[in-house]
Amino acid sequence: MGMPQTEELWTAERLQSVPDDGWRHEVIDGVHYMTPAPTFRHQRALAELFTLLQPYCKRVGLDLLFAPAAVRFGKLTEVQPDLLVMPLRNDGRRAEQFSDVGRLVLAVEVLSPGTAQVDRTVKRALYQREGVPEYWIVDVNGRCVERWRGECGTVEKCGGTIEWKGGANCEVLVIDLTAYFAVVCGE
Repeated sequence: MGMPQTEELWTAERLQSVPDDGWRHEVIDGVHYMTPAPTFRHQRALAELFTLLQPYCKRVGLDLLFAPAAVRFGKLTEVQPDLLVMPLRNDGRRAEQFSDVGRLVLAVEVLSPGTAQVDRTVKRALYQREGVPEYWIVDVNGRCVERWRGECGTVEKCGGTIEWKGGANCEVLVIDLTAYFAVVCGE
């Protein structure tokens, strides 16, 4: 994710007027960010992780989506995590828009050269502030997942496996990261 595009204050609503130009547009605390189209490796990393998370999410009653999907935290912040996990609505159905549930259970970003700084600082701070229980940064080149939990200010680097529990009453999901990165990297 590049540097802020203007010094002018942006709103989440203003993003709706941005033409479809092949870039991902996000606004965080009134600052507009643009990201170019992801690489094939980035997309493979997302697809493989989605494939690993989807059966678990269905089993435990969570909704898994991938970008572009708008997550709006107030008037001045709208982001599109690469993958996001939300609870179901109170009536047990899936949300039609983020405001139907208003919270994330897990946010995932796959690092790209232009996004690392913002993913590790600005987005991490945002997700922590908004009470997202877990935030994963997938580093394909480093073959690890950087995991941030709640308001904890330290990162846990997971290389062999990562365990995730989608809620207090959920079973634990164990992902073999060595196998995951081998698939993503075509080995």
